[in-house]
Amino acid sequence: MTEERGETSTGHGAKVGKAQGFLGSLKDALRAASREETASNEPVALSAEGDGKKLEVIALPPPAGTQLKDITPPQSPSAAEAARMARAPQPPRVSVNLEETPVTEAPPTTRVIRAETPKSDRTQLVRGRQVIERGTFERDPVVGFLIVVGGPGLGAFRPIFEGNNAIGRTAKSRIPLDFGDEAISNEEQAYIRYDSNDRSFLFVPNLAKTNVVSVNDKRPTGAVELNAMDVITLGRTQVAFVPFCGTDFDWSEIADA
Repeated sequence: MTEERGETSTGHGAKVGKAQGFLGSLKDALRAASREETASNEPVALSAEGDGKKLEVIALPPPAGTQLKDITPPQSPSAAEAARMARAPQPPRVSVNLEETPVTEAPPTTRVIRAETPKSDRTQLVRGRQVIERGTFERDPVVGFLIVVGGPGLGAFRPIFEGNNAIGRTAKSRIPLDFGDEAISNEEQAYIRYDSNDRSFLFVPNLAKTNVVSVNDKRPTGAVELNAMDVITLGRTQVAFVPFCGTDFDWSEIADA
């Protein structure tokens, strides 16, 4: 037991001796700084070594006009504080470059996104017999056509509707032949009528107009019944008559069903 206490005392004495040596070096550095006379206002870096550690002290110069005798040296730390300072680990130095530090942006506002049902581009396959709905007519039903076979608008067509159809050059006509033939009257050059009761077509010329019309190269003076592929001449334009309704079909059959 005596030997262990002796060894402990010896170790403690060695530590105290190292601390005193460290304090002595610090005191000498401070005294040297207080005795140094310099006209420079720059700070002076002083260092003291002890117990394998180096302590750097930066001494600021006194203000202009201050006498050295007026400077009070700093108080020396106690032996316990010096030993604790010597044993304390030095924190690592961390350098931060503010220019390279990324700026954290505010999180975006949360939005509610509702999923939509994807639309398929594939054609749906129809199996079995389908029930077709029969509604009301959205517009006057088409009962035939006039196909331009000569003159301006070659290859074009115009639909013929149920009832009375006036033929003219303006777009306001029910059958407008507005392809640039100025030999056709603006309004009511002639008429085409379809009667669903007897399912017949009639061509009626307007005898009050100057320009005459013809059906299959004949100039009618009254109503003429039209048949499929009859050729009607109006001005410098020729149109062929193509019926859709007639003895074989009429829209009334669908309506009755």
